[in-house]
Amino acid sequence: MKNIYPIEECESIPRKRLADFHEIRVWSIAHALRRSFRFTIEKCYIDILRIFRNVPVKMPGHERRVQLKVVKIGFVKVGNIGSAPLLEFLLDERAERQDIDVRVVSSGAKMTPEVAVEVAQKMLEFKPDFAIVTSPNASLPGPTKARETLKNAGIPTVVVSDSPAKKAVKQMEDAGFGYIIVEADAMIGARREFLDPIEMALFNVDIMRVLAATGAFSILCNELDKIIEATKRGEAPQLPRVTIDRERALASAGYQNPYARAKAYAAYEMARRVADLTVEGCFIVKEWERYTQIVAAAHEMMRSAARMADEAREIEKGPDQILRTPHYDDGTVLTKRKLIEKPKKPSET
Repeated sequence: MKNIYPIEECESIPRKRLADFHEIRVWSIAHALRRSFRFTIEKCYIDILRIFRNVPVKMPGHERRVQLKVVKIGFVKVGNIGSAPLLEFLLDERAERQDIDVRVVSSGAKMTPEVAVEVAQKMLEFKPDFAIVTSPNASLPGPTKARETLKNAGIPTVVVSDSPAKKAVKQMEDAGFGYIIVEADAMIGARREFLDPIEMALFNVDIMRVLAATGAFSILCNELDKIIEATKRGEAPQLPRVTIDRERALASAGYQNPYARAKAYAAYEMARRVADLTVEGCFIVKEWERYTQIVAAAHEMMRSAARMADEAREIEKGPDQILRTPHYDDGTVLTKRKLIEKPKKPSET
C-alpha cells in the first residue's frame, strides 16, 4: 500500500483511517491556492491540513511528518455542582471540534473517598493530557482523593468547585493543582422534607441559567481553552488559579448596556448568597419546620436570580448586541454581536 497520494487522489482518502497509514503531498496545493486567491502560503497549508486532520504530511524539501494535535481531556465528576453538568459541552457546543477528545467519568451523587478513587482510576485508562475534577467543597476527602490519584499519575489537574473549596486553596496551590472556584455555584437545599427529584432538577436549571448569563461559564470555557491551546503547542500548560467573583464574572459576560450589567451583577450576588441560607438550613438549624422554611426560601432566591439573569440578556437583545463566542472546528474562538452576521476569527476583527 502506497503511503504518498497523488494530488488528484486526495479527495478520495478516507478521513477515518489511522494517521500512521498515509502521507499526503499538499505543498503544491497550497501554492496553487496562493496563486489563485492570493492567500498566504501559511493559511493555505493550514487549511488543507485541517481538511485532512490527523494525517501526517510529507513536504518537499522538509521531509518531515506534520500531525495536528488532538488534546485528550478527562472530566472526573464527584457529586454535583451547577458548573458540572454542561462543562464538557461548553468546549464543543456543536460537536464539531476536531482538536479535542473528551471522556467523562462520574460518581453520580456519591462523594466517598472509595468511589472518588474508583472513578479517578477509571479515567487513567483514557490517558488524558489533562483532567478536570468537579465537586462540591473540594476540601472534602472524596474530591481530594480523586485529584491526588490523577496527579500521582502525572496528569495536570484542574479543580472546579464552589465557595467552600476556598479552604483547600493553599493545599491545592502547594500541590500544583489548578482551580476555578465559582462563588455563585451555591449549595442546594438538601433536606428530605423539601428536596425531591423535581425540586433538585429545577434548582440546577436555575443555577445554570445564572452562571451562563452572568459570565461564569464564559470564564470556565476560556480558562480550559487556554490549557487546550498550550497543550496543542506542546507546552506545559499554566493551570488556572481563579476565583470567579461578581466583578470577574461580569467582565467576562460582555454586556454593553449598563442596566443589563446591573441586573447580571444582582443575579450573581443573589445566587452567591443562596449558599448562606442553604448552609444554615442544612447544617445549623435542627428544628425541621425551621430548616424546611429556610431551604425553601433559598430556592426561591435562586429562582429570582435566574429570572434576573434572563432579563439582563433580554436587555442586550433589544439593540442587537448579544456577545456570542462559538468555537471553530480547530478550536479557534470566534466572536460576533449582531444576530445576522457571520462570526469572525480574532485575526479578522
